Amino acid sequence: MICKTPKFSQSPAGIPHCIFVLEHKSMQIEADLNRNSYVRLQVVASGESFQDQTQHLYVGQAIQVRGFLNRHESRSGLSQLVLHAQHIERIN
Repeated sequence: MICKTPKFSQSPAGIPHCIFVLEHKSMQIEADLNRNSYVRLQVVASGESFQDQTQHLYVGQAIQVRGFLNRHESRSGLSQLVLHAQHIERIN
C-alpha cells in the first residue's frame, strides 16, 4: 500500500522519476511460529514507460511492484535500500 504521496522529478538527462513509499504488513511463519512482518520501502519508477501509470498513484492505494533492490546514499552519507520498479500493478 502506498503510504507517502508520490513525488515527481526529472533528471538532468530528462529522465522522469516518480518516488513513493510502500508499506507492507503481513503474518509470516518462521520456525513454526507466527511472526508479524512490517516494512516501509522507498520505490523509484524511472523512465517514460512509467509516466502514465504513476500519474494516478495515491496514498492508500494497494499496488504490487516488481523490480530490483539497490542502495542509495543520501547527501549526509546515510545509505538506504531502494526498490527500482520494473513493473507496477494495481491490486483491486
